[in-house]
Formats: sequence, C-alpha cells, structure tokens
Amino acid sequence: MNAAAPAARVNPVRAFTRLVVIEHSVFALPFAYIGALTAMRLNPPASGGWVRWVDLLLVTVAMVAGRTFAMAANRIIDRHIDAGNPRTAKRELVTGAVSLKTAYAGSAVALVVFFAAAALLNPLCLYLSPLAIAPMVLYPYGKRFTNYPHLILAIAQAVAPVGAWLAVTGTFDGASPAIILGAAVGLWIGGFDLMYACQDVAADRTNGVKSFPAKWGIKASLWTSSVVHVVTFALFVWFGMKAEFSWPWWIGLGLTAASFVYQHSIVKTDDLSKVNRAFFTSNGFVGIALFLFALLDLVLR
Repeated sequence: MNAAAPAARVNPVRAFTRLVVIEHSVFALPFAYIGALTAMRLNPPASGGWVRWVDLLLVTVAMVAGRTFAMAANRIIDRHIDAGNPRTAKRELVTGAVSLKTAYAGSAVALVVFFAAAALLNPLCLYLSPLAIAPMVLYPYGKRFTNYPHLILAIAQAVAPVGAWLAVTGTFDGASPAIILGAAVGLWIGGFDLMYACQDVAADRTNGVKSFPAKWGIKASLWTSSVVHVVTFALFVWFGMKAEFSWPWWIGLGLTAASFVYQHSIVKTDDLSKVNRAFFTSNGFVGIALFLFALLDLVLR
C-alpha cells in the first residue's frame, strides 16, 4: 500500500503576499509620488532643486509597508465576517491557506518597517505615523458600529499624498495642494468602496454587518458613489490649479473623467457582475494615468 503523498509545502511569504494582495498598492502609491514630486518642485529649498531619490525610496517603503499592515489587519479582524460571506469565504485566513500566526507576524514586520521608514524621513513623519495607522485599524472595526465605514477608509487613503508631502518638506507650511489631493484620493477610494460593498448587501444584512449599501440599498449607494466621484474630479481640478500644473495634467484628467463615466456606466442596480472590472482594472488605470501625466508635466518644467 502506497503511503499518502506529503502535502505540498506552502511558502509563508508568498502566501502572505496573496493575503494582502500586494499588487494593489498601485492604487495609492502613484498619488504619494505625485505629492512628493510636487512638493519638491514647489519647495526648492526643501529639495535643493533636485529629485530626492532617497526620499522617494523611503516613501515607497512606507507606503507599501503601511498598506501591507492595513490589509493584514483587515483580514485578521474580519476573518469571522469573511467566513460568513460567500464572496469572501475563500480568503486565505478563512481556508487556512495562511495561518493566523503568519498573518500576525507579517503585519508586525510591516508595521515595524513603516515606522522605521517614517523615522528615516524626518521627525514629523515619525510623530504622526501612529495617526496614519489608526484609521487603517479602525476601518474593519467600523462595520461593527457605523453604517459609514467607507468614510473611515477614505480618511485612511487620504493620508498618502499628505504624508508624502511631509516626507519632503517636514512641515505643513504650504501643504494645501497635498491636502486637496489627499481629499480627492480619499473620496475616490471611499466612493468606490460604496460600489464594491454593494456585492455584500445580502450577506451583510444576514450577518448584521453595517455598511451604507446594507442600510440604504444598492440604488442609493451607486447614486451616492457617482456624486462622490463628481466631487473627487472637482478636487483633482483644484489640485492641478493649486499645484500650477499645465496641459499634461489636464489630459490625464480628461482620461480620468472618461474612466469614471465608464466605471459607473457598467455597474447597475440589477447587474453588479462588472464591479471588479470597475474597481480594480479601471481604478488602477486612473492612478497610473494621472501619475504618468503629472510626471510628464513635472519633467517638462
């Protein structure tokens, strides 16, 4: 009788990166770069008139580490909720593909790296780093006590451009462009979280999970998401004017407007089958397109 074949060994690092969907850093990272590079251009004394590559590297490390911690914390805190939702029941912590020990270890490492990167940037970034982490942890708990956890996520996402600006300048003086951009990014992601959460209305209502769609319904959520993204676009326009961007930025914004219209046209009250296409593919395009056109503008200057 043949012995049973040994179970395939799972690489914990690879399994952890799947758990936190590391590739989705593409959503907020481009806007952190825009914030940092804009700060370098508008504040020559802070940058010496040159691109500070070490600062960009540390911003990248801080962003990826912070997002990794946030996703790991989200998965850990929500693992029981995920188990009761057919859409999320195959997530790694639910199925056992990633152990709780691995998730805790990975989140701890990410948190240490985040604080270390903040400390290497400047004292202000280090002092404020716990405030940047707080909404990331509060967000998964939010769905237990408020119908508006999407607002908490928006606050968490707004941190990226502001933090990148502070990484370069070390001060809030003149930071209004970054604050405007942060508000735009926060509303952008918060608006799409409204859309994304529509998929879970039935499960959330059954399991007592709070969200805007579970409270007010899919139609109201999609309409609200559209309004939020109109405001988002207006803030992108305001940021471009405040940061003195020229024609490349406005071309990027034109593509962004087209993407917003497309995203909202393919997701309907009675057909949520294209939510993932709107949320991941189209949103990834927005972040990369705006960054590339902003970069072109900065290079030309």
